[in-house]
Amino acid sequence: MSHAAKRIYDISVTVRTGGLTYPGNPPTSITPQQAIAQGAGANVSRIDMGSHTGTHVDAPKHFFDDGAGVDSLPLDVLIGTARLFAFSDSVTSIGEAELRGQNLTGVTRALFKTRNSAWLASGSTEFHNDYTYVAPDGAAYLASLGVLLVGVDYLSVEQFHSGHHRTHRTLLERGIVIVEGLQLSEPPAGDYELCCLPVKFAGLDGAPARAVLVQQ
Repeated sequence: MSHAAKRIYDISVTVRTGGLTYPGNPPTSITPQQAIAQGAGANVSRIDMGSHTGTHVDAPKHFFDDGAGVDSLPLDVLIGTARLFAFSDSVTSIGEAELRGQNLTGVTRALFKTRNSAWLASGSTEFHNDYTYVAPDGAAYLASLGVLLVGVDYLSVEQFHSGHHRTHRTLLERGIVIVEGLQLSEPPAGDYELCCLPVKFAGLDGAPARAVLVQQ
């Protein structure tokens, strides 16, 4: 397949005023700060939102005060070959047992497509707290395989209000990049080239990102 024929999937959530946010996180508001319609020379907008809005990347700083910020994440992890795994709607938790049923041989970037993607695709602002998540034993299994990046199709990789944050901690303490809020309803399972670049905020715990998959 020639380069010109390769399909590019935009797997990012559109950020908009009042859009979907994780409960307790800051709401999103985008308002005009300058407007041509009001006599200004240009349109300039003010953006208010949390660091974990929409499609975003978690840095170790998210759960460890001495952890690396989002600006220190290695670009060669954020860009490279990724494998997209599709799970049936009956799967509500991705643990070691579910992962052992997949071909993870040689995988360094693992993306998980679940029933969550349909919710993100709908554009609804209703938060589903029963979203499919990666269980702590699933996170430990991925770490044992040498996976460098884990991407999920809802606003958290962790079970809603888990209380222990073991999934986040297991991944982040090992420097494994977490990408949350991926809109994966369109691309089929398979291998792709991933490019997911968070905004370069100094020392921040996470940042919104534009993520795309390029068909190989």
